[in-house]
Amino acid sequence: MKFDYVIVGAGYAGSVLAERIANVLKKKVLIIEQRNHIGGNAYDTHDKEGILIHKYGPHIFHTVEESVWNYLSNFTEWDIYHHEVLGVIDGKKVPIPFNLNTLHELLPGVLAENIEQKLVKRFGFGKKVTILELKKENDDDLKFLSDFVYNKVFLNYTIKQWGMKPEELAPSVTGRVPVFISRDNRYFQDQFQAMPRYGYTAMFRNILDSSNIKILLNTDYKEVIKDIKYEKLIFSGMIDYFFDYKFGQLPYRSLDFNFENLRQEYFQDCGTVNYPNDYKFTRITEFKRLTGQKAPSTTIVTEFSKAYVPGQEMPYYPIPRDENENQYLQYEAEAKKQENVMFVGRLAQYKYFNQDQTVLSALKHFDTMK
Repeated sequence: MKFDYVIVGAGYAGSVLAERIANVLKKKVLIIEQRNHIGGNAYDTHDKEGILIHKYGPHIFHTVEESVWNYLSNFTEWDIYHHEVLGVIDGKKVPIPFNLNTLHELLPGVLAENIEQKLVKRFGFGKKVTILELKKENDDDLKFLSDFVYNKVFLNYTIKQWGMKPEELAPSVTGRVPVFISRDNRYFQDQFQAMPRYGYTAMFRNILDSSNIKILLNTDYKEVIKDIKYEKLIFSGMIDYFFDYKFGQLPYRSLDFNFENLRQEYFQDCGTVNYPNDYKFTRITEFKRLTGQKAPSTTIVTEFSKAYVPGQEMPYYPIPRDENENQYLQYEAEAKKQENVMFVGRLAQYKYFNQDQTVLSALKHFDTMK
C-alpha cells in the first residue's frame, strides 16, 4: 500500500487534517485508528433503547472561533443548545459556575445582597473573577465568598476528579475557578453553542467522506506501519507511546461511565448535575437534555474519575502538574527532531483541548503544510 500521508487517530485532529489534505491538497491519506470507530472521544451511538448517547461522556460543542464554526458547518446541520449545569451544594441544586443566582440561593438574603453589590461595584456586572482574585481583595465579605466557593464547589470535586488536593496540582487549576457576576445560568458564554443535528459520528462520517481517504480501524499503527509506503506521518496518539516511553509514561486520569436507561421521560432538570461533595461520582448527564431527542425513556450516565492504568484504561485528562509538563517537554523536544512526522491533538500535545480548540489547532497545522 502507498499513501502520501498516514494519519494515526480518527478523532478531531486526525479527521480534520485528513479532510483538508484529501480535499485541498488532493493527496492520498490512510487513517489508522486503534478503536473500532471514528470520532475519537466525541463518538456517539444509539443504545439498545434507541437513545443517542456519548460513549465517552458528554460532549457539548461551543466556540468563539467563527472559523471553526464555519468549517464544521460544512459537515453538519446544528441544533442550538445552551448547556446548563446544576451543582448539589448543601442539599440544593444551584447553577454552576457560581453566579449571582447561586449566591442568593445559598447565602442569607442580606449577606447575599451585600456581596452582590460589592462584586458589581468592584468588578462590574457581567464580568468573571477568579476565587484567587477575590482572596486578594481587602474586603472580608469577598474573601469569605472566595473561601465559600473554594470549599463548597471546588475542593472536593477536585479531589474526586484528580485524586489529589488542589495544592498538589499546578497553581493554574485553582486560578481558573470563576465567580460569574451575572444571572446568566449558561455553562458557556461562547457565541456559537449547538449540537450536531444527527450526532457527532454522522458529522465525522461527512468529514471523512472522500475517495482520497482510507480508514483502517481496530489497528495499532505500530503493527502495520512498516508494511505501508508513505511520505509523511501525522500522529495524534500518545506521544510517550510513539517514543516507546523513552522518558517514562506521562500521567493521566481516566473515567468510568455507568449508563442506565430509565422508564421515564426525563430524570433531571438540565443536561448535567454535578455532585462536588456527595457520593463518589462527579456528575450525572442526561443525553436527551443535550440532543433534544423525543422518546418515552431516557438514558443517563454517571461519571466516576479514576487512576489511569496504561493498557487497561483510556487516557482522558493530562494531569496538570509542573513536573508532568516538564516530562512532556522532553518528548516535545524529541518530536521536533522528527523530519516527516507532525504531532497534533490532545494526546500528542499532552494538553486538554476542548473540541473547538482541537479543530482550530488542526486547521492551523494544516496552514503550515500548504
